[in-house]
Amino acid sequence: MEPATPLALPLDPAEVFEALQQLHMTVFSQSVSPCGKFLAAGNNYGQIAIFSLSAALSSEAKEESKKPMVTFHAHDGPVYSMVSTDRHLLSAGDGEVKGWLWAEILKKGCKELWRRQPPYRTSLEVPEINALLLIPKENSLILAGGDCQLHSMDLETGTFTRALRGHTDYIHCLALRERSPEVLSGGEDGAVRLWDLRTAKEVQTIEVYKHEECSRPHNGRWIGCLATDSDWMVCGGGPALTLWHLRSSTPTTVFPIRAPQKHVTFYQDLVLTAAGNSCRVDVFTNLGYRAFSLSF
Repeated sequence: MEPATPLALPLDPAEVFEALQQLHMTVFSQSVSPCGKFLAAGNNYGQIAIFSLSAALSSEAKEESKKPMVTFHAHDGPVYSMVSTDRHLLSAGDGEVKGWLWAEILKKGCKELWRRQPPYRTSLEVPEINALLLIPKENSLILAGGDCQLHSMDLETGTFTRALRGHTDYIHCLALRERSPEVLSGGEDGAVRLWDLRTAKEVQTIEVYKHEECSRPHNGRWIGCLATDSDWMVCGGGPALTLWHLRSSTPTTVFPIRAPQKHVTFYQDLVLTAAGNSCRVDVFTNLGYRAFSLSF
């Protein structure tokens, strides 16, 4: 007697769809809540997930603690960037930035408070907004991305007050040099540009790829990340990750890391999270050990 052939159970279309979404997910952006207890993560499907860091870091944490407490659809395209003010979560996608109240999100009332679109050259232009930067002293927000400009928005009125032009290709990253006050921007054109917020003019340009010690032509000239600390800047991407002295425009340390970088920060005693081409956000309580992963 031949053994019975096992019956193939019908697949649930919803489960198949969810599995495919998880497989092809990329987490583009993250932002910590003002209280420091919650993490917002945005993905390529336009979703924002809210995780409880305090629950996940607890000694009594369970697997459910590492899942979102709430997930909502924020944008029609990817959520490229997010930042948090003392009350709001701001998110950016294709051609628009939206505001959400943290207090309402935590109550699972995920209704957008407002949305704004920078004044682009034509109504058909919908460039991605790759970077958001808060300027606390001005109560303003800087947006930058696919139209090669930095747009400044007054957070009280929601109006766009100026546009900074100089990049010749799209912008990947922004950083604030508070003492000056200056904004730094890095982009696909291989330049880091410094802008004086008082005069709205470009005051310094560093073409990183032209410096032999950090140039890597096989990776391209693009600048994917940068951070500042007083007179110092660290940046990387196509060129090697390098520490620069800003006043002298001099590279002082080239870090021996082969892969191109997309995120960098000056480290203090903080919990770090890292995310990318998966549905997971890795959480590090120190630089040598991944404590656990959060998952959409």
